[in-house]
Amino acid sequence: MKRKLLCLVFLLLAVISFSFADNLNKKVEFRAAWIATVANIDWPLAGSFDPDSQQTHMIMLLDSLQKLNFNAVIFQIRPTADAFYQSDLEPWSRFLTGKQGVEPNPFYDPLAFVIHEAHKRFIDVHVWLNPYRLLNADDLNLLSPNHLFFKKPELFVKYGNQYYFNPCLPETRQFLYKVVSDIVSRYDVDAVHFDDYFYPYRIAGKEFPDAKFFQQSTEFKNIGDWRRNNVNIVIKNLSDTIKSIKPWVEFGISPFGVWRNDNVDPMGSKTTAGQTNYDDLYADVLLWLKNGWIDYVVPQLYWEIGKKAADYRELAKWWSKYNYDKNLYIGLSSSNLNTAKPKAWSMPNELCRQLTLNDSIDNIKGEVYFSCKTLLENRQGLCDSIRNKYYSAPALLPACNNPQSKPAIEPQNIRVEKIESRHYIMWDEISADDAGQNSYYIVYMFEDGEKIDTSNPKKILYKTRENCIDLSTIKSDSRHLRYVITAVNRYHRESSYSYMIKYKNKR
Repeated sequence: MKRKLLCLVFLLLAVISFSFADNLNKKVEFRAAWIATVANIDWPLAGSFDPDSQQTHMIMLLDSLQKLNFNAVIFQIRPTADAFYQSDLEPWSRFLTGKQGVEPNPFYDPLAFVIHEAHKRFIDVHVWLNPYRLLNADDLNLLSPNHLFFKKPELFVKYGNQYYFNPCLPETRQFLYKVVSDIVSRYDVDAVHFDDYFYPYRIAGKEFPDAKFFQQSTEFKNIGDWRRNNVNIVIKNLSDTIKSIKPWVEFGISPFGVWRNDNVDPMGSKTTAGQTNYDDLYADVLLWLKNGWIDYVVPQLYWEIGKKAADYRELAKWWSKYNYDKNLYIGLSSSNLNTAKPKAWSMPNELCRQLTLNDSIDNIKGEVYFSCKTLLENRQGLCDSIRNKYYSAPALLPACNNPQSKPAIEPQNIRVEKIESRHYIMWDEISADDAGQNSYYIVYMFEDGEKIDTSNPKKILYKTRENCIDLSTIKSDSRHLRYVITAVNRYHRESSYSYMIKYKNKR
């Protein structure tokens, strides 16, 4: 009897374990990595200015992410008021060519290249811009002679050893709108992304040099409210600008992980962070979410579970509560793995623990890893765990939750056609147009007698931008196979599945 009970217990545990593992592979999930270019953190390699070498390296990064079933990259294209793309507004980045203002030789456009290569792999490209940073060093000689700084120095301020656009100036805002508008208009980007750098992090004993401008304000009596309003204006107008050009292009923010501590605001998290978004960076992220100015948020939760000042578990739950029905992804730090301090990061499985925790919390729809380089180093076997457990099946990107989002159109006229000696499943093509219609198709395959269930990502056979598949390329031990097709549009909304096609597999 005891043996039977023991067997039942083991069987139950096995079922629970299998179910949990299967649940980790969500059909809809954001899986991305930041590709940082400032100081050559991820790409290109420091001192590598040869375009062929740069392109080879980028293809390696994208191939590696594709093998891990990632579906997005956040690519830094404006690290210090410069450009990783061809621009008439700002000079080429020194991190790309070694000297600001010098174009790649032989010429290529890195942003156009990344978009082309990423989209081939069904990886979305979120362009990452720093809104205000001019220089991350105290050396104006690093700037190109034709930089805006030398034409309009009154737009800039120095704080500590770095230089910034002054956020309070209307001309600063207008220039930023021009930069973003130019990018969205000319490139097939999927999203615009800002990180946590708005007003710079506080330097002890130093005040950001904008007091004389605040004194001219008649609307605000508190300098903090005034600074937050300066940033709010930018976020609201950028949101409107992006949507007016291409309504399917998303706008996302990856803020510092703590909005406010609960000792200053009852809505705040149970944390004791030394600096916060609201009080120190003047970024009222909750207002942006509540008003629908941004489409997604990626709080940078670069702390371990159980950290006294900023507990990962506490913050993940807090952001889940205050996402205001916008897509919530969590920023994870692969860069912290194997570091000596704090001790948790030198112990195995800290990020795996966080990934498992994310799966148990409502509203968390994916992760972003900082940074791509350290992620792909497979520290503590992280990539192995991702490949074999957490992201073992492909996933669709979460739908953009905005009023302009439109449903995808279901593929029509599904049929089998013989062309020469090959059989193809074909359907009527629906082109991607300015209304954000169908972007690509998903082919699901089921064995005969199997329930048609498109919620299971393991049933995805192909993603394709063509309106056909070659049946001779399909490998299966099953004799009788069934197929259905769906379409996904630029808003990442999947259509209902098509009429079912049966086909006898010639093994």
